[in-house]
Amino acid sequence: MKRRQFIQKTLASGTLATLGGLSLPSFTSANKPTKITILHTNDVHSHIDAFGPYDKRNANKGGVARRATLIESIRKDNPNTLLLDAGDIFQGTPYFNYYGGELEFKLMSMLKYDVATIGNHDFDNGIDGLYAQLPHAEFDFVSANYDFSNTIMDTHVKPYKIFYKNGVKIGVFGLGIELSGLVTQKMYKETKYLDPVEMTQDMTRILKTEEKCDLIICLSHLGYDYNKNPDKISDLKLAAATKNIDLIIGGHTHTFLPKPTIVQNIEQQNMLVNQVGCYGLYLGQIDFYFDSEKNKTTNGTSIIV
Repeated sequence: MKRRQFIQKTLASGTLATLGGLSLPSFTSANKPTKITILHTNDVHSHIDAFGPYDKRNANKGGVARRATLIESIRKDNPNTLLLDAGDIFQGTPYFNYYGGELEFKLMSMLKYDVATIGNHDFDNGIDGLYAQLPHAEFDFVSANYDFSNTIMDTHVKPYKIFYKNGVKIGVFGLGIELSGLVTQKMYKETKYLDPVEMTQDMTRILKTEEKCDLIICLSHLGYDYNKNPDKISDLKLAAATKNIDLIIGGHTHTFLPKPTIVQNIEQQNMLVNQVGCYGLYLGQIDFYFDSEKNKTTNGTSIIV
């Protein structure tokens, strides 16, 4: 199986955003930047196999095998890579109906995902069903606004996780959508939903001020935008209302962005919001470049799997 058979990049016009006042061309060969690569998926919905050759919309796209080959290639190019998922791992094919999420978690572990957040469909076998599959997940789950303290998931989900890559300290925290109205309460039981903006303010204070992270990422299952319901919290609204997030990786709304959206935060500083549709059809790639003083720039794209 040749790697290049599966790699097709939609370079589009690949976003270039300046974060911290440094433009990418200012780097010189004598001061080579540290490159951190963030790979991400969302709303895979138990799509293990590629779409068939006769599928009208997604013929020969997707599939865990193709994603694995692509991820392996990118990691070989840059060992300073993280692989993240923004939720709704479960539900959508007979694999979930039969295995209850075991296969999804085992395959994600084989692909060496680093961390994921929890989507509303990850409760489709109830919170007990989610808990039962945790032994198959060799990666952590993060959620800062789901309070699991009175449930079986207590202590099994962290608000955030920190990674170190070549001297760069990276903080990743998670956010979930309000479950009421989407999931029956008997499925999530006493899980409490906390305000995403307030929890983000807490997380960014901890990660930026106390933990002194160089890069802060939010794994969100809030949804990209809600034009018909402007009062509903979304990734775009969260980005504009908070500070110190460098990247929001989104899910839930199955929004395909060929390149990340640049949003000005509450301090009028640029940050990125990205989401790569659904069903494992695309892999998001965001590259951050750090100079010797930890100033950073970034560019990003979506890759066809």
